[in-house]
Amino acid sequence: MRKQAAVRQSDVLDVLQDHDKPMTAYAILDLMKVDEPDLAAPTVYRALAALTDQGRAHKLESIKAFVPCRCKHEAAVPVLAICEDCGTVEEHDGTSLLPNLTALSAKSSFDATRHIVEIHGRCDQCSP
Repeated sequence: MRKQAAVRQSDVLDVLQDHDKPMTAYAILDLMKVDEPDLAAPTVYRALAALTDQGRAHKLESIKAFVPCRCKHEAAVPVLAICEDCGTVEEHDGTSLLPNLTALSAKSSFDATRHIVEIHGRCDQCSP
C-alpha cells in the first residue's frame, strides 16, 4: 500500500534529522530501502522537493545534498556554513541580509522567489 505524501515527507525528514551530516537523495533512499525494498528514487525526490518548498529542509546546491531546517527564520533566509573538511553544516538566521539581497536582485530586475546562502570553509574543530 502506498503511503500518503505527508507521511512520506515525515519519513524522509526523520532520516535527515537522524544524521548530523548532509545527505544525498540516494543516501536517504538506501536507508529507507531497508524497510521498503520497492521504494524508488522519484518518491524520495518528491518528498524532498515538498520539504524544501515548505522550509522544513534545505537543499545544499553546491554539494547536491539535503539537511533538515534547524532554526526559525521568519523571512526564510537560511545561511548554511558548510565545513569542507568534516562535512558538518551549521544553520544561521540570515533575516538581516534580506534587504541587501532584495536590493542586489532589483539591480538586475531579478525577482527572487527563494533565498539561501551557502558559505564554505572550515568549522572551529577543523581549523588549524
